Amino acid sequence: LEILVTILNENDNNPMFAQPSITTDVPEDTKVDTAIVAREELSASDADLDTIYYELTATVQDTDGYFAIRGVNNPEIYLQKALDYDKFNSTTLLLYARDRPVTSPDPTNTATATITINIMQSDTRAPWFLPCTKLHDESNVCISSPYSGRVNISEMSTDPLLLEPGPIYAVDPDYTINDRIVYSIVGGNTDDVFSVDADTGNLTMNKIVTSPDSFLLQVMATQVNNIRKYSVATVEIKVINKSNHPPYFEKGVYNGTVFVGLPQGSFVYQAGDPSSPLVITARDKDFPDV
Repeated sequence: LEILVTILNENDNNPMFAQPSITTDVPEDTKVDTAIVAREELSASDADLDTIYYELTATVQDTDGYFAIRGVNNPEIYLQKALDYDKFNSTTLLLYARDRPVTSPDPTNTATATITINIMQSDTRAPWFLPCTKLHDESNVCISSPYSGRVNISEMSTDPLLLEPGPIYAVDPDYTINDRIVYSIVGGNTDDVFSVDADTGNLTMNKIVTSPDSFLLQVMATQVNNIRKYSVATVEIKVINKSNHPPYFEKGVYNGTVFVGLPQGSFVYQAGDPSSPLVITARDKDFPDV
């Protein structure tokens, strides 16, 4: 008597990842749709020879949607949305491998792999002139105000010029790279009156100014190791007459009169002359016509 015995495969094995824990570094400027972790590194095996179904989730808040798998049966992880180092610089993903579809009513065996992704900041932003104000919805943009200063006509200054709102200064906003910044004047420097120190940004005079016309300089800040990253700031230098005298009030004491019950913003009148508003005036011998 010949007896044929068929062994029925029982679903009694869990899927297994060759690497249950993976860490990888991803540059911030990686293009969307680029593969981050290859399928071969993530594929799970099953001793029961079942088809494996994959699911990927992010465990770090506000990092959903940046990474995805190619398909339910293809665990290759790719970049789904452009990265921004200022929003997050690392995340942890969980990759689930199941031997049954999620919707299957049959018992399911599951394996889990942990993928840690570190975002490496890239040189994506041009220098920022300080002080500046970031836009609320845009971390890549920082708006700075023009610089301003003044020089005396026909007078040579050997010290760096004092500017508002502060000295010329720019930084690399990709702060983990922090490339060195160099400065140069690229416009508005008529007759080469001014120079800028390439390293410090200090603005100095090369010669005296004989005309009352203002200067509107364009100063460029350039990264040393990436000359394609640069920014230009405006520096207005006003030419004024030297002040030798302090201003003075025309009177030492001013007397005024107000009436009871007047609303806010009402005039104060001259004492003894309730029809004439009180006016306080000052003069300066350096500016006799002002």
